[in-house]
Amino acid sequence: MPRISTPSPRKWQRFSAVNASLHLSIPDLRKSAFTIFQAGIAAADPYQAVKHCLLAENDTFQIPLNESGYDQTVHWTKIHLIAFGKAACPMIKAAIDSIPTHLIGHAIAVTNYENVKPVAGVNVIGSGHPLPDEAGLNATRLCAKVAQDAKQDELVLVLVSGGGSALIPYPVDSVTLQDKICTTDLLLASGASINQVNCVRKHLSQLKGGGLARLIAPADCHALILSDVIGDDLSAIASGPTVPDETTFDDAIGILKGKDIWHEVSPNVRNYLESGRQGKAKETAKPDDACFAKTSRTLIGSNTLSVKAIMKAAQAQGFDALLYSDSLCGEARDEAEKLVHFALTRANKAGNRPIAILAGGETTVTLKGNGRGGRNQEMALAFALNAKEQKLPGNWVFLSGGTDGHDGPTDAAGGMVDSGTIQRMLKSDVNPSALLDNNDSYSALKTSEDLLMTGATGTNVADLQILLIQP
Repeated sequence: MPRISTPSPRKWQRFSAVNASLHLSIPDLRKSAFTIFQAGIAAADPYQAVKHCLLAENDTFQIPLNESGYDQTVHWTKIHLIAFGKAACPMIKAAIDSIPTHLIGHAIAVTNYENVKPVAGVNVIGSGHPLPDEAGLNATRLCAKVAQDAKQDELVLVLVSGGGSALIPYPVDSVTLQDKICTTDLLLASGASINQVNCVRKHLSQLKGGGLARLIAPADCHALILSDVIGDDLSAIASGPTVPDETTFDDAIGILKGKDIWHEVSPNVRNYLESGRQGKAKETAKPDDACFAKTSRTLIGSNTLSVKAIMKAAQAQGFDALLYSDSLCGEARDEAEKLVHFALTRANKAGNRPIAILAGGETTVTLKGNGRGGRNQEMALAFALNAKEQKLPGNWVFLSGGTDGHDGPTDAAGGMVDSGTIQRMLKSDVNPSALLDNNDSYSALKTSEDLLMTGATGTNVADLQILLIQP
């Protein structure tokens, strides 16, 4: 993960004193918003998260099997490593740096192309995201072989981070990769939530929904999980390859029908899901599956921790920090409008004190146009439009960004708009409302120079929203 520097406490204190006496300009607020966002990303550092969980002493290796401490009894003859997700490389490097060399067996990491980095002793493979590709399918076959070849008295340490659902596609035999890609594409365009998308993907996969744990048995399995899912439902993160799945074939069919895309998915998908509902195909792994007797897991990072970090960073910079939501969800443009109304109320009560209104979560976008963008860019553009219409007072800056450095199928992490954004667009003969209606927030924000560009961060714990207001 790129090194992300944050101001020292001394600098923060000095900035706080400035805030108390000066009226913050828009450039001041933009700089502060980006610094606060960086603090949220730093709190999700996947390398440190894994290192904190692993203990090597006297040529032995231990992992925390529960909150009470480290396992003291199991001595594995070999430890195999399987990492997948946007943070796979730093996570597996932390494991390699922690485990005694003589214990390490196979080691494979699958991540999105931009996050591929060489790790000594590890087979690192790039894969498609947000839509799966053939490279991901081939990489997943290698992961499955490592899992199946693991023996009793050995451990498979699984390192899971966001993006894993797309990065490790392993469709059931009667469904092609292209079938699964089209199904995922339709779900994403329909505005389906991440849980709904994953429910369908689990029921078309040999690995998700506890499938990996089934392959690993009878070896031991432990997963270290970096959560990109709001509420930290472990069965939803990367579609829960080592976690019991409570959803059913009937649920998957209901989601596709509810989003009115049942007849748009391929016949292979419909036929397989129908056969599963009739009991002719194997369900995902349920809590009583025998494989879970030797499977455990630890949550090592989440959006909640990053929200706490941006709260602390905002306060340290002298802002009166308010938590708007730590589980923000819903249609991006609708949530932007709600946030503007909330901000109006708070700004009118703030006096001259600068305030920070903060949130974390994962909104959705229902595609109705053919433009480019992502949920964070759409939320930023919608906020700017609503703030202008509702006459949000004072200087303000709103940042909405993905902690992985990517927002939708674009090179931007999101958007950072301010009280001059809409005017800049209009001066460039851009109609921001029309672009929003066409789901073309990327073009709008590019025109006003309000795209949030960070590059790949090497982690992924969903999104952060930062609204700074100088009344």
